[in-house]
Amino acid sequence: MMKNVLENRLVILDHDEFMARLGRVRALMESTGIPSMLVSDNANKYYLTGRVFAGYVYLPLKGEPIFFVKRPVELEGDGVVYIRKPEDMAVTIGLNVTESIGFEFETASYAAIKRLRDIFPTSTPVNASGLLRTARSVKTPVEIEMLRRSGMKHTLVYSRIPGLFRPGMRDIELQVEIERISRLEGCLGQFRISGDTMELHMGNVLAGDNADAPSPYDFAMGGAGSDPSLPVGANGTIIAPGTTVMVDMNGNFDGYMTDMTRVYAPGSEPLAPLALKAHACSIEIHRELCAMMRPGTPCKALWQRAEEIVRDHDLHAYFMGHRQHAGFIGHGVGIEINELPVIAPRSRDIIAEGNVIALEPKFVIPHTGAVGIENTYVVHADSVEYLTTAPEEIVYFEE
Repeated sequence: MMKNVLENRLVILDHDEFMARLGRVRALMESTGIPSMLVSDNANKYYLTGRVFAGYVYLPLKGEPIFFVKRPVELEGDGVVYIRKPEDMAVTIGLNVTESIGFEFETASYAAIKRLRDIFPTSTPVNASGLLRTARSVKTPVEIEMLRRSGMKHTLVYSRIPGLFRPGMRDIELQVEIERISRLEGCLGQFRISGDTMELHMGNVLAGDNADAPSPYDFAMGGAGSDPSLPVGANGTIIAPGTTVMVDMNGNFDGYMTDMTRVYAPGSEPLAPLALKAHACSIEIHRELCAMMRPGTPCKALWQRAEEIVRDHDLHAYFMGHRQHAGFIGHGVGIEINELPVIAPRSRDIIAEGNVIALEPKFVIPHTGAVGIENTYVVHADSVEYLTTAPEEIVYFEE
């Protein structure tokens, strides 16, 4: 993939990579009966072109894509058409489109969709959001290599976390130090999330009982946050002996995100046996599910197996939360942190070769904090590949 984003070419993907992604989307368009689509979501535009721009990608099932650009100026390439407003697209596409057009109903606002529909009044609008999420769920070798690079840098940052701790430190102070070294290692800082129901800064650092604070967001772990305007994550809790600090920080180093969680604790006081038992259970779940995570496996079967292990260890009351429980233990990652497939009890997703999945079976132990790990894996035909390789046991800070 071309990495010089200052060049003027709009599509900066290698030609073969561009055609592979285009071919995957078009195969799904053909199978679902969508003859054309208009893409406006930044994550999907990045997937199709290798860059983010203000405008749209018009993608017909047959024929060449058209890239309608508002900003930035001076982008070049086949199919680039500059517009001042969305209505200008009709001059190129034609006012009397009678076929269906796919729009991103799940990410665009009602006003944006209505405006686009009004441009093509004779066409039938259909929802293409699910199709694009499905296309992106199976990564190409180029995407997997980008994720490998993010995983290596992500792991490097975590190796430096023990050296950041100082006795009496608050969770937000540790988070700021992690953010600093992450940015210096090249982290882009952006935590790209699909939809409007989740918000987060550069990640989640949860100390002690703050891990048990319910959050309005659909994350595996919540936290009260520092302000009601962003009620998730660190809240100023002191990292105290006998408690844990769970670190789940940003792994976006090149536009593709790995997801990794590790647990740390001050070394001056042992953790409760229940917390150690639950942490060991999380690692056991990873091993079991990695052995199962092969193409063709229903995602709900992975959830069921994890739940069996948790019940065998009598840890169900603490699994995926204590006061409030998350309803999933894993999810796809890539351009966004919440991609397909989803590992949940009612998931209809099936594991496919090329999926990149973050597994995060976690526990919240009252008066101790959160334990458990999260790793990002690539699904191959007969194995899984670890992209996040930091030590999985609880790491004790020196005091």
